[in-house]
Amino acid sequence: MNFPFYIARRYLVSKKSHNIINIISGISVVGVAIAAMALIIVLSVFNGFDRLVVSLFSTFNPSIQITPSRGKTFVLDSIPLDRLRIIPGVLHVAEVIEEDALMKYKDNQTIVTIKGVSESYPAMSGLDTMMVEGNFLLQDEDKDYAVLGYGVAGALNANIQDYLNPISVYVPRRDANFTGGFENAFNSEIIFPSGFFQIQWEYDVKYAILPLRFVKKLLDYGDERTAIEIDLAKDADHRAAQKKIESLLGKKFIVKNRYQQQEILYKIMVSEKNYIYMILTLILIIATFNVIGTLSMLILDKKKDIAVLQSMGAGQRLIRRIFLLEGVLISFIGALLGLSLGALVCWLQIRFGLIRLGSADSSFVVSAYPVSMQLTDFIVVFLTVLVIGFLAAWYPVYNIKKVHVGEIKLD
Repeated sequence: MNFPFYIARRYLVSKKSHNIINIISGISVVGVAIAAMALIIVLSVFNGFDRLVVSLFSTFNPSIQITPSRGKTFVLDSIPLDRLRIIPGVLHVAEVIEEDALMKYKDNQTIVTIKGVSESYPAMSGLDTMMVEGNFLLQDEDKDYAVLGYGVAGALNANIQDYLNPISVYVPRRDANFTGGFENAFNSEIIFPSGFFQIQWEYDVKYAILPLRFVKKLLDYGDERTAIEIDLAKDADHRAAQKKIESLLGKKFIVKNRYQQQEILYKIMVSEKNYIYMILTLILIIATFNVIGTLSMLILDKKKDIAVLQSMGAGQRLIRRIFLLEGVLISFIGALLGLSLGALVCWLQIRFGLIRLGSADSSFVVSAYPVSMQLTDFIVVFLTVLVIGFLAAWYPVYNIKKVHVGEIKLD
């Protein structure tokens, strides 16, 4: 066995001449363990929220979105849909038209973004799993229906059981003449709602999903579209598929993956996680101050041992390694204990949902704090604890010669 490690391990578990040193050593291990546990729990909770947000947005945002690099619309024939469909990993391709519109139901009205989608959209969207009322139905033979965001439905006070009062949809005409009155300035159509979805506030108060044929008629569009949305298989190489689509379409179109469609949001989530990691690391640094105190008192307690080792030919480097390993062992044990307890707490939260989000009758998407443990977080936290523990141990160990060597005398 390595001699410095053997001595350091004996010093860690053996009884000291002053009982307070044993107590402070225990406090050091517990302090490091609590800080490591807090780090892994908070990072796992952030991972859980990240996954939750990604899963929510994935029900609305497609795997790949194609939009024109200039202007708002493009002619459908400018995109080779048949060639897109045969790209490996592509499951569905949907045509999309988005436009702002005014919706009116009885005496209530609100501005929304209507999203006209082709018949393949329901197969690629996860909105059917986010319905809070009614069904995700857009077409039934020759009848068209609207699926409204829950916030839009609330602003209109819409009722899917009202078969007498439809929702009126208004959009400005391309050749609008506002001097000729309201009817000459706007196109309008009526439609009944089939259900309400709830994803995230940003979408719930903004979007209404409508059949493509309804929106085309409303806007007087022919072969014009505002976007093409593509659904990729889960096991597909999304990056390779995106590159193939980009090379196929050229610079006339912008091709975005799901993360690029919400780039600002994902950057904010990553930044928040990094900031929390740095804040908790500062707490860990404060907790490791106990290591400095523990080693300083241990060095004072082991003056005679140091003198004996020197008389036997041990150099200053060997003595420093002994006490440096002592500090690393304290951090190592604290890290293992903290990560184990953190993993246990995270597992209990995943399994039983111990800490709830709001009351039992709240409208949160999930009832308990979401948690997702990642191996990389455990590795990062473990290495962080060891590095900080090593740096904390270095100061008192480095000063052994300066402070104590001249004072050490055998009785």
